[in-house]
Parts: sequence; structure tokens; C-alpha cells
Amino acid sequence: MLRKLLYKIKINFIHKKNMLNSKTDKQIRFFLLLTIILSSWILTKTINVYANIDRQSIQKAIAKDIIRFHVIANSDTDEDQELKYQVKDALVKSLSPYLKDAKDKDEAREIIIDNMSFIKEVAEQTIYDKGYTYPVSVSLSPTYFPMKVYGEFAFPPGNYEALQVHIGNAKGKNWWCVMFPPLCFVDESYSIIDEEGEEKLEFLLTEEEFQSLKCKDTPIKVRFKLIDIFKKFFD
Repeated sequence: MLRKLLYKIKINFIHKKNMLNSKTDKQIRFFLLLTIILSSWILTKTINVYANIDRQSIQKAIAKDIIRFHVIANSDTDEDQELKYQVKDALVKSLSPYLKDAKDKDEAREIIIDNMSFIKEVAEQTIYDKGYTYPVSVSLSPTYFPMKVYGEFAFPPGNYEALQVHIGNAKGKNWWCVMFPPLCFVDESYSIIDEEGEEKLEFLLTEEEFQSLKCKDTPIKVRFKLIDIFKKFFD
């Protein structure tokens, strides 16, 4: 009888010990899982911060050497959008002979500033010839551009110095390009950088800046298989 009682006590003790060990083990695993999740989050945030800093520094370096071209339509009606492209075409044709031999951004800026009245006149004349009376304002100033792909080149988003042409109320969709070096004076649906433009761009930028455009670098992404880790710890 005593032996049976002692045996039951022993079995009960082992059972409770196993339950305690199992509970402790689960707590340890849960703590480790939380540590992995927190570490993963911190690492991802840290990498993204440094990646953003790197992309921003490259964008600013690129912006120091180029001038963008920005034409804003009066509205989003088909007629106003078509007029925007006609104004763009007229300005590209008129400015190309002046800018094609510019050696750097400073020289290109001087050419644009010296021809501001001419640029305004070309835009106004084009609008008048198409039967409209919209006013035109022209400026050379910093403006924000989203990321834009020209053929195999992707220009990062950020602030760039730009020749801006506002047509009428300037409430319509934009057309943008790179005025210096003159890279994308082509149709609005798909911009292509020719060999001469590519060579000038490569000459102006550092190798790192040039490759960052050509490779179309995307933000660094870090993936952690937390579900698999979870299963591994709790199986």
C-alpha cells in the first residue's frame, strides 16, 4: 500500500515537473521569438535609414549637375494636354541649338537666363497659333520631381533646378524632362536617351552617380521568415 502511494506521489511529481519544464520552455521560446522580431525590426529600420541617406546624397549630387525641364498644362482636358506637348515641342526645337554645346550646368543656366524672354515668346506664340489666349509664365527655380525613367535611366525623386513653363492656370498634368544635358527631347509617352546624351551624362557625373541612374537602384529590402521561425520554436 505504501509502495503504491509512494509510486503515485513520484508519478505526480514527475508530471508536475514536466508541466513546469514545458511551461518554462515555452516562455523561453516566446522570449526568444520576441527578441528575434525586435532585432529584425531594428535591423530593417537601420538599413532603410542608411539606404535613404545614401540615395538622398546621390540625388543631391546628381542635381548639382543637371537642369530639368517642366511644362505644366492649363488643365487636364484633351485639348490643353495636347497644347502642352505642342508648347514643349516648340521649345525643344528652339532651345536645342543653344544648349547642345553647353559644357556644364553653369553655362547651360546662363544660356537659359539670357533667353528667358525668347522662351516666353516661343510659348506664347505657339499657344496663339493654336487658337488659345492662355498667359505664360517662365522661371528657372528649384522644384520637386518624382522618380522618372528615361529609357534605361531612372532619375531619383528630389529637388532639381528646372526651367518651368506654366500655361494658363497650370492646373493640368506635367511634362518633365532633362534640359541639360539634353537627354530626352522625344515623344511624351516613352523617353529615350541617345548615345550622345548618355556620353555627356557620364562625363558630368561620377561613376557611382552614373551607375546609380543606369542600374535603377531600388530600396534595400530585408526579409525575415518569421513564420518559419515561429514554427521552429513552437513545434
